[in-house]
Amino acid sequence: MFQNYVTVLKKYVEFSGRATRSEFWWFVLANCIVSILIGFIGGLIGTDVLSILYGLAVLLPSLAVAVRRLRDAGFNPWLLLIGLIPLVGAIVLLILYCMPTKK
Repeated sequence: MFQNYVTVLKKYVEFSGRATRSEFWWFVLANCIVSILIGFIGGLIGTDVLSILYGLAVLLPSLAVAVRRLRDAGFNPWLLLIGLIPLVGAIVLLILYCMPTKK
C-alpha cells in the first residue's frame, strides 16, 4: 500500500505516462490515512498548520497521479477540470477513475 504512495511521491510532478487503477487507489487510501493521522496530531497540539502544510505538499503529486490515471483510462487529462463542478464533477471523476485501462 505505502509502496504506491512513495512511488507517486517520487514522481512528484510527472504528468506524463500512466497510472494504473491500483497505483491510483492505493495512493488515495494511503493519502487519506496520512491526512487523518496528521489531522489527529494537529488536533492534539491545537493547530491546523500541519494539515495545511501536508495538503500543500501532496497537491501536485495528487494532480499528477489523477492526470496519469485519466490518461491510462483513455480519457483526456483536461477532464480533471470537471471536478470543479460541485458534487456532479466529483461523481463523474470517481466513475472515470474506476474505468479499466485502455490499450
